[in-house]
Amino acid sequence: MATVLITGTNRGIGLEYCRQLQARGDTVVAVCRTPSPELEALGVRIEAGVDLTDGAAITDLVERLGPLAIDVLILNAGLLERTSLDNLDVDSLRRQFEVNALAPLRLTQALLGHLPSGAKVILMTSRMGSIDDNGSGGAYGYRMSKVALCMAGKSLAIDLRPRGIAVALLHPGLVRTRMTGFSEQGISTEESVHGLLARIDALSLETSGSFWHANGQVLPW
Repeated sequence: MATVLITGTNRGIGLEYCRQLQARGDTVVAVCRTPSPELEALGVRIEAGVDLTDGAAITDLVERLGPLAIDVLILNAGLLERTSLDNLDVDSLRRQFEVNALAPLRLTQALLGHLPSGAKVILMTSRMGSIDDNGSGGAYGYRMSKVALCMAGKSLAIDLRPRGIAVALLHPGLVRTRMTGFSEQGISTEESVHGLLARIDALSLETSGSFWHANGQVLPW
């Protein structure tokens, strides 16, 4: 049994993480801004009212957690807004950087005192954060913010290794969620999270800092 803190838990992949982790007996702390009825129905510990782009909210969350030791930190909260070269909304670019890149790094730093040796930090990224894999262009805010997140994860893997903490960058696949417009080509949240948990369970200091697809494929930078 492990204690797992997950962000972005009111729906989609975050909610499914909570569901599967609870089902296998782990202790779940679900962090969100506003809990959904589906999340509340699970009966897990919910820490609501947390805007991860707000430093005061992060400080408050850390205080609420008290002396809790976190075995796995899953930084899942994310934002996708459509930005193209013809519609380069700079405010949107900034929002996506704040949510997708800066917030996970800030929360990890704030929770370092709660992460014992042997803990794991999981950054939910996207293959859209791969420079080598970009064959279609566009999506400037999302792509750029996810590249930044990947770089943060690589640096975290180096900086946290002496503490015995492993880091993984995980792509969930194309999943049928609100973020993807419930794409018919996508896999279910159940299938995605099943694969993601396999990657998390297998993570070690030897593989720390790697960029994986949920299906186990190592993705290019």
